[in-house]
Amino acid sequence: MKFYPLQFQPILKDRIWGGTKLKSILNKPITSDITGESWELSTVGGDVSTIANGDFSGKSLTEIIDQFPQEVLGTRVFAHFGKQFPLLFKYLDAREDLSIQVHPNDQLAKERHNSFGKTEMWYVMQADANSSLIVGFKKDSNAAEYVENLNSKTLLSILDTVPVQVGDVFFLETGTVHAIGAGLLIAEIQQTSDITYRLYDFDRVDANGNTRELHVDLALDAINYKRIEAQKHYQKQENTSNEMVDCNYFTTNFIPLSGTMNFVKDGSTFHVYMCTAGSFTLKQDGIEYTYSAGDTILIPAAISSYQFDGNASILEIYIK
Repeated sequence: MKFYPLQFQPILKDRIWGGTKLKSILNKPITSDITGESWELSTVGGDVSTIANGDFSGKSLTEIIDQFPQEVLGTRVFAHFGKQFPLLFKYLDAREDLSIQVHPNDQLAKERHNSFGKTEMWYVMQADANSSLIVGFKKDSNAAEYVENLNSKTLLSILDTVPVQVGDVFFLETGTVHAIGAGLLIAEIQQTSDITYRLYDFDRVDANGNTRELHVDLALDAINYKRIEAQKHYQKQENTSNEMVDCNYFTTNFIPLSGTMNFVKDGSTFHVYMCTAGSFTLKQDGIEYTYSAGDTILIPAAISSYQFDGNASILEIYIK
């Protein structure tokens, strides 16, 4: 079987906080005014990505992993995870503030939900004026202080609000209380998990007048009450893979492409590329593929060499 760069049909999610930037900026085929998420690459149950190009078109990601596990995932990834695809990739459009939330670690998620935990990172692709994020506590806190402020609706007073701009990166370990603020377009990379504990939703109601479920009790022992530094600073050397985040679950590099880059890989891991701005071509085995902002590409581990050419900002993700 000849392997090639894979693209997938976006899985679009309407959210109470969503908007239209996924269409106006990233050219996603949304049909509503409240589309909050485009799941680019997923094996979450009920939301498995379908291949959109080439000989595998119409097949699901889980199908080709089942058939060609080492060729798709890589020898090292397959040895560690078996036939599970361990990551989930999304673009998020927050027209309004998201709920304040937290994700459990691997141990809690396994015990309660038979799931991975949800370590994740954000890359800010576009930011309206005065946009911000909530990431952790202003200072070390504790469960009693958290509950007191939650009950008195003063939770925001003890959480750390950070102004952001394009290119900012935040790494959110499990247990970090967080929320994406209004006016932000975000690329998100995370473990394969859809487990979220919602702490506070600003008392919003949906079109039917219903509030969304909160998970206050579940969150109590999932929260890290220590102050953390979530923002990551990184180099931006042209035509180089500049490391942004390196953790047990994934490594993410930033590539400011200006011209040509050549890649040689050893077959141990797949690579995913998210184009966050600009456009570029990928050449592999004499065939050229063209990509632009909002495109997400999976390079199966069996592909040993390829070339980029163009002017673009690209996130490169793999597993060490």
